[in-house]
Amino acid sequence: MPSKSKTKGKGFEREVCNFLSELYEDSFTRVPDSGAFTGGKNAYRRESLTEGQVRAHKGDIIPPDEWLHFNAECKNYAEFPFHQLFTQSPVPLLESWLEQTLDAADPGDCNILFMKFNRKGRYLAYQLPQNFNTIRHLDYTDKSGNNWRITGFDDFFTLNKDIFSQSCKKEV
Repeated sequence: MPSKSKTKGKGFEREVCNFLSELYEDSFTRVPDSGAFTGGKNAYRRESLTEGQVRAHKGDIIPPDEWLHFNAECKNYAEFPFHQLFTQSPVPLLESWLEQTLDAADPGDCNILFMKFNRKGRYLAYQLPQNFNTIRHLDYTDKSGNNWRITGFDDFFTLNKDIFSQSCKKEV
């Protein structure tokens, strides 16, 4: 029997997939048994997989075929220490999520971390220098020196629907 946290995480992955599928009128789906299949310690697996197989096991979401540079992780937690963004650097929980996102990344990817917190809402962090529009945001530099922008989920897609898909489909 899966744990409550695993079930909660899978539910948010499905929520993001359904949102993106409806928004872009295309198929986004969860990576089966997601969990760094090709990232981190499992990077060696990439050597024996085709490009399409790698894309299908990268991050938490399988995008449509033409979204060559989409790399996403999804996190759904009860709490997040927002105050640490202003009082502590680095923020350990956020660092682990960003590191996990980059573990599966390839050069030129549009790296994005989707986050949901109980009674706080949905947010996302995307790796700069992507040039997306925001209403409000907070910039964060991870311990490896990568720059990220954190913003609201809904505002992001209201402002960047087309720009985001173009960034994920672009040829590098």
